[in-house]
Amino acid sequence: MDQPDYASDDARWDAVQRREPAADGRFYYSVRSTGVYCRPSCASRGARRANVAFHASCAEAEAAGFRPCLRCKPDQPPLAQRQAAAVAQACRLIEAAADVADKLPDLDTLARACGMSRFHFHRVFKAHTGITPKAYAAARRAERVRQALAQGAPVTDAFYAAGWQSSAPFYAAAGQQLGMAPGRYRKGGEGETIAYALGACSLGTVLVASTATGICAILIGDDEAALVEDVRGRFPNAALAPASPDFAHTLARVIAFVDAPRAVFDLPLDVRGTVFQQRVWDALRRIPPGETISYTELAARVGQPSAVRAVAGACAANPAAIAIPCHRVLRNDGAISGYRWGVERKRALLDRELEKS
Repeated sequence: MDQPDYASDDARWDAVQRREPAADGRFYYSVRSTGVYCRPSCASRGARRANVAFHASCAEAEAAGFRPCLRCKPDQPPLAQRQAAAVAQACRLIEAAADVADKLPDLDTLARACGMSRFHFHRVFKAHTGITPKAYAAARRAERVRQALAQGAPVTDAFYAAGWQSSAPFYAAAGQQLGMAPGRYRKGGEGETIAYALGACSLGTVLVASTATGICAILIGDDEAALVEDVRGRFPNAALAPASPDFAHTLARVIAFVDAPRAVFDLPLDVRGTVFQQRVWDALRRIPPGETISYTELAARVGQPSAVRAVAGACAANPAAIAIPCHRVLRNDGAISGYRWGVERKRALLDRELEKS
């Protein structure tokens, strides 16, 4: 869609009255009676048209003798970008403490580092990452535990190295964070049973696999054997077995969701990945059906606007097609590409969502 044209003063004044975010960065306006200049979207009290002048840049407004508004801060990056940078800083503080098994910073410490009140910081952090700072810290610790267990470390060493102070809270959270008992995770899923079922759908063959906790994989393809091997590679020592007849209802619901991707996916999930992947996957689940965003926009939503390639990698590592809708992410130019289960399937899913939107 073409950007609005703000070439005339009348169009600019209309944008100021409407407080249009799309006009931000396209021009600035100054108010003679207050001596300040603002973004078009500034929420400050409306000015009289006779007192307003328009400027192409901050430098031009300041050269005319105006100072930046303290409310909309036109001389600084947009609010969303500033908040994303603050969230990224908080994530780095949490990760740095977790990586050395140090005491994790509390909410007040994180908020002060970001220049916000604790309550505002908590809201901003959750809005950008989809989880609370406490949940993010827990996910980072869980990632360290998974890495240590995968390398063969004893369970006790793994949870102490990740910053847990005692075994009781660790074991209480282990089932949710690892998807299985820590000892079984350390042995590559040994002793764990992963049930799976295959079925035909309109996009080919779908495989749905589940642990006792929830669905751990939804894969789509043409080769049944390849789909089974894909699941086996995630937990090579787990017992992978065909699901019982009772699982047919779950399989049928997933197949129905393929045909109607605008429906709400409410089956329990047990998807495992790094803390960064989990943030990306959570952000994906917040994209409404029928809408698309770019990889750049997705990177901004998870608080790391410069990590576009890493975001694309997390989308490619998505283990649950449809349930985690990575098909709603497009290239920056709007082109459809980069789908683990094939570009044509991605296009078909988007078309189905748009047909019923």
